Amino acid sequence: MKTALVIDIGGTKIYNTIINENGEIIADIEKRPTPKTFGEIRAAFEEIIRKHEDKVDIIGVSTCGAVNNENTGILGSTGNIAADYPSMDFQSLSKKRVFVENDANAAAWAEHVIGASKGMPYSIMLTFGTGVGGGIIVNNKLYKGKSGAAGEMHFKLRTDKHRKCTCGAWDCFEIYTSGTGLKITAEEMSGNPNITTYDVIEGKMTDIINRWQNDVLAGLIGLANLFDPDVIVLSGSLGDFLDAEYLEREVNKEIVTQPLKVRHATTGNYSGMIGAGLLALEKTLTDQ
Repeated sequence: MKTALVIDIGGTKIYNTIINENGEIIADIEKRPTPKTFGEIRAAFEEIIRKHEDKVDIIGVSTCGAVNNENTGILGSTGNIAADYPSMDFQSLSKKRVFVENDANAAAWAEHVIGASKGMPYSIMLTFGTGVGGGIIVNNKLYKGKSGAAGEMHFKLRTDKHRKCTCGAWDCFEIYTSGTGLKITAEEMSGNPNITTYDVIEGKMTDIINRWQNDVLAGLIGLANLFDPDVIVLSGSLGDFLDAEYLEREVNKEIVTQPLKVRHATTGNYSGMIGAGLLALEKTLTDQ
């Protein structure tokens, strides 16, 4: 059975392990802080790959930032990592093939192959954390758009310039439904500038949670009407606090497409690594 060394890089941490063709983690999961500079990030990659590449068939990288359709590099700045990180020449890091994919796309693929959307040809996965990531599966294929940047959750929920999003535009889905958005909603509703998302969740502040969840609902209705998916999968550190049954019921009341399911993700915190490994290993088979 073929195996992939997988590396997941985010703004704060780098994880790595080895995945087999079944999406099973078959080695220890190693973790380190994400270095601050490009040179240090490259050195961390080189150390990980040097240690493990002779044990595997291919390298899979799950990364923040949009990834090109050739799965070789990043299209532009990610904002939460060293400014010159997108210039990384990933293939130069190893004598083995290096396959790169956006972390949300990779996680969506993990759910599609072994998780909550398994057996469903059309799905959308949303990852709710500090920001909101998205991955879209169309007819059993990862939908990446003309350049590789599809799945960015920066469509508008309002038009009155109420909140400026991290992307620079106003009133995007992300700035209402992310952890950042939940905190802003909590500040607006409580009048307390020091309130945190932890305060909201742990304190079971129902009114605030309901407002946030209904902002999520508005986005799900739009995505369902646009893509007519079998299922929308909710993941990420905040995804567990969304009521999937409520969202499924309310979405299906309002959409003009056919009924869909709303489910929580099942592949866990390492879904990006699992998906990157599965995609990379699939690539080794298609290249043969």
